[in-house]
Formats: sequence, C-alpha cells, structure tokens
Amino acid sequence: AEIKASWIGRTVIHSNHRFTYEEVQETIEKGEGLHSRDILVLNGMAQAMRKKRIGAGAINFSSREVRFKLDENAIPIGIEIKESKEAHQLVEEMMLLANKTVAEYASKIRVNHQPIPFPYRIHDVPDDEKLKMFAAFAAKFGYKFDVSSPEGIAHSFNQMLQKVKDMPEQLVLEQLGIRTMSKAVYSTDNIGHYGLGFANYCHFTSPIRRYPDV
Repeated sequence: AEIKASWIGRTVIHSNHRFTYEEVQETIEKGEGLHSRDILVLNGMAQAMRKKRIGAGAINFSSREVRFKLDENAIPIGIEIKESKEAHQLVEEMMLLANKTVAEYASKIRVNHQPIPFPYRIHDVPDDEKLKMFAAFAAKFGYKFDVSSPEGIAHSFNQMLQKVKDMPEQLVLEQLGIRTMSKAVYSTDNIGHYGLGFANYCHFTSPIRRYPDV
C-alpha cells in the first residue's frame, strides 16, 4: 500500500456502474460478481492501508448509523443499525487517501516563501480534564489508560475499543470516548488531524460532506 506516483489535476469521472455497499460486500465475501477482480484488489489495498494507519496511531472509532425500513408507501415501519463492513472501509480508506494526498500537496506550495491559505481539516489532542474523567470511568470497567503522551492515549483508546467489542459496556464507552475527543474543525492553521494520525488532512472529497460546517 505504498504510493508509487500521484497526479493532481482537473478530472471528469465517467461512472460505468453504481454499486450499493451491500452489493460490494457480497462480492468481497463471495469473491465473485461484477467487477470482482477490481473490487478485491481495491479491498486488499484498503485493508492494508487501514492496518498501517491504525498501527501509526489513528484511533479506530466505529460509528453506528441508523437506517429506516420503509413499506411500499415509503412509510417508516422500523429501524435497523447499519454495520460498518469492509465495503464501507474500502470507500473510507480511498477517500482518506485522496484527502490526505491533496492536503500534503497544498501544504508544500509556497508563494513569496509563504504557505498559501488552505482550509485544512484539523483535530487537536483531547482536553486533559475530559480525558482524566473518561480514564477514571473506563477504569471502573477494568480498562487502563496511558495519558502520558498523545501516542499513549491513541494506543489506549484502540486497545479499549478492541477489548470492549460485544461487551455490555461497549456502547457507553464508545459514545463517551467520542465525546472525550476534541471536535474536528476547518482551519488555515494546520496542526494536523490527531484522530486520523495525519499531519495533513482536508475535505477534498466533499460533494456530500459536512455542508453545515462549510
């Protein structure tokens, strides 16, 4: 999953097929289907990038989304939890790669020896007080936190998120953990994105993204 070369310029996307996440997930699980070879290659890359990113200090929060079930008249008749699977992760990792690549490119541009103003997506380290309160709460469930450094905090979060999976306290610790984090914001002052473990990040892939923030 090492980038051999990159190119940035004006592009037009010609879409040959529109997949749903469920269709792609089925192809990944069965290893066959429309464009299966391409999907499986991309998925292998995505999983390698994800493993590398989390190993480098990215925090692996899994967000849960709700989907409404509708009847034939489009009336809501129930809700279900959408689980994040490899198909979702494939799109996520490729999106992160595009965003990171553009932000890295922009960060190197200089005009009159000055960096250009650019809307980075930044994320600061957690607030000390919030973190201490969360660590004390998590300790009641037997989870220990190393709060001595940003790297230690990220590692502790990932360890906890791995151990808490399918446990009764999973939902409350995940939700409180997310609230312990600083809020990500747009800024021309590039301090990096702590949660993703990126020194440079932006929302370049943004047609459906964060409209209220903009």
